[in-house]
Amino acid sequence: MSNITSQEIQARVEGKTVPDLFLATVAERGDAVALRWKNDDDSWGEMTFNEWADQVARVAGGLKARGVSHGDRVMLMMRNIPEFHVADLACLFLGATPISIYNSSHPEQIAYLTNKSKATTAILEDVGFLEGFLKVRDELDTLQHICLIKDADGAADPDSTWADLLASDPVDLAEAAKVGSTSDLATVIFTSGTTGPSKGVMLDHNNITWTIECLKEAFPIDTYAGKRVVSYLPMAHIAERVTSHYMMLALGYEVTTCPVPGEIAAYAGEVHPNIIFGVPRVWEKVYAGVNAALAADPEKKKAVDEAVETAEPIAHKMAWGTATEEEIATYNFLDEVAFSTIRGLVGLDQVDAAITGAAPIPAEMLSWFRTIGINLSEIYGLSETSGPMTWEATKVKPGTVGVACPGVEVKLADEDQEVLCRGGNVFRGYLDEPEKTAEVLEDDGWFHSGDIGEIDDEGYLSIVDRKKELIITAGGKNLSPSNLEANLKMIRLVGQACAIGDQRPFVSALLVLDPDVAPGWAAEHGIEFDSLDDLAQHPDVHAAIEAELPAAMEGFNNAEKVKKFTVLGSEWLPDSELLTPTSKLKRRGIHQQFDDEIEAMYAK
Repeated sequence: MSNITSQEIQARVEGKTVPDLFLATVAERGDAVALRWKNDDDSWGEMTFNEWADQVARVAGGLKARGVSHGDRVMLMMRNIPEFHVADLACLFLGATPISIYNSSHPEQIAYLTNKSKATTAILEDVGFLEGFLKVRDELDTLQHICLIKDADGAADPDSTWADLLASDPVDLAEAAKVGSTSDLATVIFTSGTTGPSKGVMLDHNNITWTIECLKEAFPIDTYAGKRVVSYLPMAHIAERVTSHYMMLALGYEVTTCPVPGEIAAYAGEVHPNIIFGVPRVWEKVYAGVNAALAADPEKKKAVDEAVETAEPIAHKMAWGTATEEEIATYNFLDEVAFSTIRGLVGLDQVDAAITGAAPIPAEMLSWFRTIGINLSEIYGLSETSGPMTWEATKVKPGTVGVACPGVEVKLADEDQEVLCRGGNVFRGYLDEPEKTAEVLEDDGWFHSGDIGEIDDEGYLSIVDRKKELIITAGGKNLSPSNLEANLKMIRLVGQACAIGDQRPFVSALLVLDPDVAPGWAAEHGIEFDSLDDLAQHPDVHAAIEAELPAAMEGFNNAEKVKKFTVLGSEWLPDSELLTPTSKLKRRGIHQQFDDEIEAMYAK
């Protein structure tokens, strides 16, 4: 990892805004493809950087004519479609702040977020999103204008359409770029609200340009232009916003927009991305799918498992530059006969950098991906750090989240080992909440993450858990639910897990069957079932999980180990009462919905 300082990164980006970076990319790569998407007939559409800039200029002109100006805030509610990238930049060229909100936001949340932002304009994808705004339109104190991108015919009350904006006289982008300053807000990221009302994380242009330069130093690739990326996670989440929007406009990526997150596997198979970010659930599904397919041919499964076992230590040594020529030759042979085929089947055969983050991933699973030639690495950060805080893409230690990113300082608080961070990536505070800002941001720039961590002798950080989510058993033992859950998900039949134990005499868990694995497993064992809920009650399922539980609990002491579990059939879906849009557990919602099942595990 680079030894560059925060000040050296700052010198590189001094005075630059996001529009400045975009114009430089357009000048360099104007005729190259910037955005791709699937049309209704499954054909592909494309937009070059020049075409993108032209649309930005026209939409900016349309918004300006409708009163949007420097300092205004604009709500964006749309899926991962090309229009997002146009609208976001059009706002920035006017000195306004685009704020993306989760598409699942119900009317009450829409009212809260819109009023909290003091937004004057909203750009919405379709009538479905429009209806959410119309239900609370009378409560939206500052909102003056709604623009609808699609299906405007017959829709009630949109003030203008996307076609109207595109038909406007374009602004001069070079002149428009002079309107904003580095201290203007580039966006506000609203936290997903797992532990209370959403807070607005304020990120200015300097945060974004500094973070882009930081990531350029951290990436293990020499050339960024033209690298293929699939955009599929919510743009309201900082990881997607940085990966497929800011990095594209600054570095010249080719981004394919995938509006339905569940279709990422199909898109990857067609796009063959070079850079891919996924929350752990994405990687867990790939892992489960590959192993379920292999399980259909036990002989092949055995051969691949043996190849992985042989290659794993070699792959680690190759990453650290300590493998012998003989070991490298062995790995290359195994790669040719086994691993390359797997990578091709899942569309990850041309990946330069695969990244996981937003929640813990089992170390064993991360090692498996790296062994088969998908160079998966774990990144750590928060919205408040503009995304990245720690990461190591090459010399990876599974079970850690890497070392401090270039220019970022990371340390642990003396009293409780909370992870602290300082650098140009640290946010400017919570929107209109100075008291909450003061709780996490010190005057000298140190940000309190709320996570408990450990740092080894080489600077690699391991996250124990969120301070607020640590389980304290009835016996006073503190333990990490997320680390338990990561290990539980390595049990073959388990797709999702939630550890229970706060103020309880022992630790238990809710285990959800993996829908990609369980049906094949049942067929192998001659078990017929009507639904996964039905299968979850089968005694052979419980016996199979029970048999693998001791291995999953290795490394935990007796007080930490799961003593009882309940098996559930229906998969927990993202953007629900049980999971955030990026598949983090909503523990309160899970505890409420499965209160009877939890209490039954503790009944005498």
